[in-house]
Amino acid sequence: MTSGHDAEPSRQYPPATTPEELDHLVEVIKDWAIGNGLAVRTPPAVISSEADPTRITAVPAPVTLFPTAFPRQAFLQGQKAQNAYNELVIDGDDFVRDLWAVHETVKSEGYTQPLSLGLFRSDYMVHEHKSSESPTAQAKQVEFNTIAASFGGLSVYASRLHNFLAKTEYPLLGQPLAPGTLDLPANNTIEGLAGGIEAAYHAYGDSELGHDKCVIFLVQGGERNVFDQRHLEYQISKSSPTIPVFRLAFTDIMKHTSIAKSPKRQLLYTLPRNENRVFEVAVVYMRGGYGPDDYPNQQTWDARCHLERSHAIKCPTVLTQVAGIKKVQQVLATPRPSSEPSILSKFIKDDTPSAIALWNTFTNIYPMDTSDVGLEARRKALDPEQCVDYVLKPQREGGGNNIYGSAIPGFLKTVPEAHWNSYILMELIKAPAENNFILRNGAIEKGRVISELGVYGTCLWNQETGEVIRNEQAGWLLRTKGEESQEGGVAAGYGCMDSVSLT
Repeated sequence: MTSGHDAEPSRQYPPATTPEELDHLVEVIKDWAIGNGLAVRTPPAVISSEADPTRITAVPAPVTLFPTAFPRQAFLQGQKAQNAYNELVIDGDDFVRDLWAVHETVKSEGYTQPLSLGLFRSDYMVHEHKSSESPTAQAKQVEFNTIAASFGGLSVYASRLHNFLAKTEYPLLGQPLAPGTLDLPANNTIEGLAGGIEAAYHAYGDSELGHDKCVIFLVQGGERNVFDQRHLEYQISKSSPTIPVFRLAFTDIMKHTSIAKSPKRQLLYTLPRNENRVFEVAVVYMRGGYGPDDYPNQQTWDARCHLERSHAIKCPTVLTQVAGIKKVQQVLATPRPSSEPSILSKFIKDDTPSAIALWNTFTNIYPMDTSDVGLEARRKALDPEQCVDYVLKPQREGGGNNIYGSAIPGFLKTVPEAHWNSYILMELIKAPAENNFILRNGAIEKGRVISELGVYGTCLWNQETGEVIRNEQAGWLLRTKGEESQEGGVAAGYGCMDSVSLT
């Protein structure tokens, strides 16, 4: 993408705009975003920590000036598949092994809480299948997030921003978009995700120790994406009677929580600002703990085990987190001979609507192990001509970890071959590009963009009986990036918030 006003805008959509119109839109968006909480803490690149030592400043979250055109068929396909993905979640690197070790430790002692909560997000890109008659757009899964699936809060406000502009600003452009021209779907992600947490809170039951119950948001220190999380907190706090919600840094788990000396091992939270107030934790919602950087020492692993062995409902448990590891996605999606049953059939019967919905979202994913399929994947990854059609992914969450195309052979040469099996090789989804403008830190970028659709789901289930108590599609997110950018994570600094204009 380019900066400023020098590039030629789209001839159709978004409409042609003058520099004066763009400047006016930027002013409107900046004020609306700050006024409504479509914001992030100011990045150090904009204001240094020395200039803002108490972290009181915020800036608008990166966002598009117009909602991006998105195929209706692919949008509905992603939403339709979400409940099936929720139900589907029931060997790797050191991080995966350490997560599994936490599960084994608690299993040996015995779990006391059978209920598990998942706030999931399945990410898709549009793949255009060229046929002899007309191209068809399909949603193909990029990954499935089982922990700290972010931007549900900000996604709602990106949708509200574009709805506001469609009513007040787009009709006044020199090439106007009349009210009702854009098909902007409703976005109720905040209510959907908060509803999942509230359902788990009530399913926990009354405190047997006589304490008030609470929900803990487990967060990373220095979190810039705090407003995204706060929108969920504020929604939960609207409940009647009020559900207390507290934020706890991952590094402070052992400092402010304890486990009751009772058979159920209830998790107790002591309010730091008033140590006379002790709450029983009904739900732990993890917005940290998803990557190796959250576990710099044994004390942090002990803290995760401390939570896992407690009676609080975890969102997620370590088992659910492991289920989101990309290696599991690869095992489910790797093509198999027609004579052999699919791995997916162990969880969902073949030829059912749920199985068909899932298969239709899969793209080709291969192991990097020493199986026949894995050896063939290694050959493709090392081939300078074939590697350009693939992305190499490690088994962990968060943007910025993937290796793309021609960079794969050189990267693999830096990794011991014994560690290659902790990666998967995924066929690149070549999404069609659209035109749009991105506002980031006060500057306009414009050009060709590609988008990634995230579909949220909530699932509350009993791990002992298999009973599914709640399984709902819970809203959506659209993240957009410049066509030349390979990663799409907003928090990782690559993409921006967006919303959908259905076509």
